[in-house]
Amino acid sequence: MGRRAKNKQGDPAPIGDRENRPSQKKLGKRKADDVEAPSKRPAKKARESEVKPAKPSIVKGKPKTVATGEAKAKSDKPKAKTQKRAHFEDEDEGAGSSEGWEDVDDDGDLKSHAKKLFHGSDDDEVVGFEGDLDDLVMDEDDDPFNAPAQELDLGSDDDEPELPVKGKKSKQHVRPAKIIPTGSDASSDDSDEEDDDEDGPTTMKNMEARSRALDARAEEEADLDAEELRRAALDGEMSDDDLRDADDVDMDEEGEGGEDGEEGLVLPTAEELDEEKKRGGPDVHTVQRRMRECVRVLSNFRKYAAKGRARSEYVHTLMSDIASYYGYNDFLTEKLFQLFPVAEAIEFFEANEIPRPVTIRTNTLRTRRRDLAQALINRGVNLEPIGKWTNVGLQVFESSVPIGATPEYLAGHYMLQAASSFLPVIALGPQPGERVLDMASAPGGKTTHMAALMQNTGVVFANDANKARTKSLTANVHRLGCKNVVVCSYDGREFPKVIGGFDRVLLDAPCSGTGVISKDASVKQNKSERDFTLLSHLQKQLILCAIDSVQADSKTGGFLVYSTCSVTVDENEAVVDYALRKRPHVKLVDTGLEFGRPGFTSYRGKTFSDKLSLTRRFYPHVHNMDGFYVAKFKVERRAKVKPAQAGADADSVVPEVDGAPVAFDADEDKPYLEEMKRKRMKAKGLKPPPRHKDAPAAVEAAA
Repeated sequence: MGRRAKNKQGDPAPIGDRENRPSQKKLGKRKADDVEAPSKRPAKKARESEVKPAKPSIVKGKPKTVATGEAKAKSDKPKAKTQKRAHFEDEDEGAGSSEGWEDVDDDGDLKSHAKKLFHGSDDDEVVGFEGDLDDLVMDEDDDPFNAPAQELDLGSDDDEPELPVKGKKSKQHVRPAKIIPTGSDASSDDSDEEDDDEDGPTTMKNMEARSRALDARAEEEADLDAEELRRAALDGEMSDDDLRDADDVDMDEEGEGGEDGEEGLVLPTAEELDEEKKRGGPDVHTVQRRMRECVRVLSNFRKYAAKGRARSEYVHTLMSDIASYYGYNDFLTEKLFQLFPVAEAIEFFEANEIPRPVTIRTNTLRTRRRDLAQALINRGVNLEPIGKWTNVGLQVFESSVPIGATPEYLAGHYMLQAASSFLPVIALGPQPGERVLDMASAPGGKTTHMAALMQNTGVVFANDANKARTKSLTANVHRLGCKNVVVCSYDGREFPKVIGGFDRVLLDAPCSGTGVISKDASVKQNKSERDFTLLSHLQKQLILCAIDSVQADSKTGGFLVYSTCSVTVDENEAVVDYALRKRPHVKLVDTGLEFGRPGFTSYRGKTFSDKLSLTRRFYPHVHNMDGFYVAKFKVERRAKVKPAQAGADADSVVPEVDGAPVAFDADEDKPYLEEMKRKRMKAKGLKPPPRHKDAPAAVEAAA
């Protein structure tokens, strides 16, 4: 007999005998013994024959399985175990013995006892205990107390309908938190009103009233905050950050010391200030309080000044405190303080302590600003355009990579450059095909900007007197792909003799750097009056040479732009006014810059040309960029003198000695002219020609 025939299933038994016939599937040893052993509960078997069809019930959308007679036969053993466990519990409780347990009604006590065992569970989720206990479907070897938990298919959460929760509103209907919390919020009346407002919807009718109420609360709280800050400042209990945040408090309000300010501030004398400096300076909080009170007094001197005190005493005290608080020397403190009103001067000194934003200039010879911005954003750089006044500048806020080492930077797509350095090039406006001179060009930001505007046409002469700085200039020119730049190193004062005839000239003159103190803090201490005198003299020489280098009859140009990174008048308006007086054929024109403050036409008793209002000043506390000055000149042709008039003038100036006219003898003066030429050559480091043997003794003595 084959293996298939051996394991072949037999003929099905009749339907009537199927209930009493044992199962054909193989059982374990313990299960087989349980099936063959005679039942010890004949009464229970009698009940099994009277099986009533159970009604199907639905638990969470699933029909409950209806127990059959065979399933009930299998449930005998679990019931016995259940009864045994219940019997032991009764014994522990001392409720009685186990005699007569077989006669317990399954529909009554057993069901209630099962509920006790499963006390605290969700009836809807326990499938076997929702209906009659007899309907529970179990396997023969399943222990309802020790068996592992079985997974029940209760359906997915998506199929279950969401039940509405009473009293819960949508987030769109929840009223936002108040903008400015007030101290009256703790009162019960206000809380009741707020609850009423939250319960009621916001409509067009009550929107205006609620808005006015919020505005009124905001104004009230702002007034209270300002009063608290002012009192804290007068009491000396304010920190550095609080003092800076309180700069907007009205200075015209009366202090706690009264109108005359005698109790609010005891003004120290000059001797006391000197003693404070010898001791290492006053306390920081004392300086802050004294500076603030001096500003308040000087803003309205007649109202707040103490009796018997002069205005100069308050000014001297304030400048002394500024010098000690911000770290300036006395000379530079006074020079910068005199440029602004009292309150604005404090803002200027405070702005010099904050670094300026990081800005970059797009190199239009290699890319566009839009493409550059997208490439840097992809690298984790947070940036945005500087403003409408430039179409190539970007301001960098945050960066996860070094801005000066990105592949875009190395490829020459942009240049790290301050926003103030854009201004002189924009004012100059070089055109394609022109000849342009940059007299002080290192490190090359302005030079490459001009080359980009000229689209690599024409020629740009990039000059710098310091030969060591031309290395960085050359590197930037090559990196940014500027092909029309000629790098040279000459003293700017020699440039009209070296080469001239330029259409446009840019002179970013060397200066004291008082506009870039946030970058170079050493300016606070190392600048003296002698430095400003020497720099001013050098700038006057450079601007005259730059004017002479411009081609007056240029068809497209004839312009000169003078700029400095300084805010002092000695290096800006005084130099421009000097150039206007020395070169009458030059005039000031509009710079074309859309913003900036006009230049001074008068300063501390000095009166300049009215045209100086066309120049532009830029301050860190106003424009959030380095302090800068820009002036633009238009060079015109010199006025020609008629020959007849020139001859008449020459005859009229002929000198006379003892009534006889004295003529100029060129041969007599020739040795003196040659000696002066030899001296100039020596000064330049050149070897002069030997002195003529027929030179007069006076010339040799002078040599």
